Amino acid sequence: MTHSVQELLDTFDRLPDAEKSEAVTAILRRVQSLAFDLPSDHELVLNAEQIFLDLDRREAADGNA
Repeated sequence: MTHSVQELLDTFDRLPDAEKSEAVTAILRRVQSLAFDLPSDHELVLNAEQIFLDLDRREAADGNA
């Protein structure tokens, strides 16, 4: 992931929920006109694995707090 994309995501994470919703709506409108390749099954599995590992870490941290 590029630095610019990470910076964008970090900024998004700091937004209030209402503004996150506005941002998602605006991004989805822009994305629907883009032509891009769908992720492979392997890429989807890797991303899902990362999400679950992150959730496990958060749950473990919450349990230790």
